[in-house]
Amino acid sequence: MELTRMSDHFATTAQITVADLDAIKAQGFKAIICARPDGEGEGQPDFYEIAAAADEIGLTARYVPVDPTGATEADHAAFEKAMEGLSGSVLGYCRTGKRAGMLWQGLQVAN
Repeated sequence: MELTRMSDHFATTAQITVADLDAIKAQGFKAIICARPDGEGEGQPDFYEIAAAADEIGLTARYVPVDPTGATEADHAAFEKAMEGLSGSVLGYCRTGKRAGMLWQGLQVAN
């Protein structure tokens, strides 16, 4: 899994699977945020499947389904709300990792 570090506490990656969660936790992440809608790509695991498995190993999972054509103001607001209360490192993911990174950058500009 290739990570793009956006800050000391936030990184992005392309689509993850349940099998990736132990490695994500081992790398020190405390939470994951999905920034792609379910069913966006063939064979993508359902977010709720990933969230249930994440919960079993102590990772917080949040969902901000952003359309691949671009994030709206509502998406940015939902991402900001999803980040509230999270401590430690967070991994954002989507089909390519770009939307998660864009949401993070938007949050940094807004604050």
